[in-house]
Amino acid sequence: MKISASIYSSKDKLLSEIVTELDHHEVDYFHVDCNDDPRVFDDIAYINEHSATPADLHIISDTPEKYFAGIGRCIVKQVSFQFENFNSPIDFSLLKALAPHTDIGLAITSNTGIEAFDAYAEDCSYILLMTTTPGQSGGVFDKNTFRKIRQFQKRHPGKTIQVDGGVNAEVSFILRNLGVDSAVVGSYLFSKGYVGAALLNLKKPVVGSHFLLKDFMMMLDEVPVIEESQLTFEGALQKIEDYKMAFTLITSASGLLKGLISNADVRRGLLKNIGHLDQINVHDCVNSNPLQMQEDSSIHDLLLFIKHTNFPLQYLPVVNKDHQLTGTILFTNLIKGEL
Repeated sequence: MKISASIYSSKDKLLSEIVTELDHHEVDYFHVDCNDDPRVFDDIAYINEHSATPADLHIISDTPEKYFAGIGRCIVKQVSFQFENFNSPIDFSLLKALAPHTDIGLAITSNTGIEAFDAYAEDCSYILLMTTTPGQSGGVFDKNTFRKIRQFQKRHPGKTIQVDGGVNAEVSFILRNLGVDSAVVGSYLFSKGYVGAALLNLKKPVVGSHFLLKDFMMMLDEVPVIEESQLTFEGALQKIEDYKMAFTLITSASGLLKGLISNADVRRGLLKNIGHLDQINVHDCVNSNPLQMQEDSSIHDLLLFIKHTNFPLQYLPVVNKDHQLTGTILFTNLIKGEL
């Protein structure tokens, strides 16, 4: 995951000092917030002249079109526009003509649904999810953003995600493992006294933990689940096919986790009945004692669990203290996020 350093979060240094320091530590982007002030292009011009690090511009304005020409004159890697400030739908065709090499994004606050992106999906290559007040530094991360990330990925596969607000080392770890492309970091980066140490914390694989599995796991409405009384071989296969997750979970009528069926379990069930496949019993494919974790477990608990499991994990059911299924952790992005 790339780190976009919010240059205006440092209150006691000149822009020249900030650019030099961040370049020394090889930050990925300079994040530049524009609260309806065209003078922002003076700072971008300085960045373009003195650094090869690309500018990541975020515009908060009731009249975003007036910034199109300035973006075209500068070197801007990507620019996002704050959706809540639009007075009417924005036509980005002129901006695309003026700045053909600039990626366009739509920024939304935590109170706006991701469906706002739909009307701009043709022109925008990414979404910026704001978890705190746009243009302000030092806010607390909104954990509801984790679910919003998954919803957006499902609704707009192929589009990338940037997250801004309250990102620290622990949040960075979770965002990487959810497949987020980049994170805007401000106060955490500059309040630690040493930018290099903060950047290292943002990218290291193991962190202290305050978030619990239930804060970022996939919820029941996002994963394949079959009630035990409705379980059939065909139904299990269809769930696996529909969700593309290589498994389906099985619960009792009261929601207790009763087992799961994975692609490997299906294979073992077929081999067990290879001589009479037309009589296969779906219960021959059920793993009735799958690995699982409590929803109140921390990230640290999760990492220890993975470390002491003697085979690669692709998914992990999550239950509450009453053994009721509450969600699932997938490990696809855990692997991608650490490469």
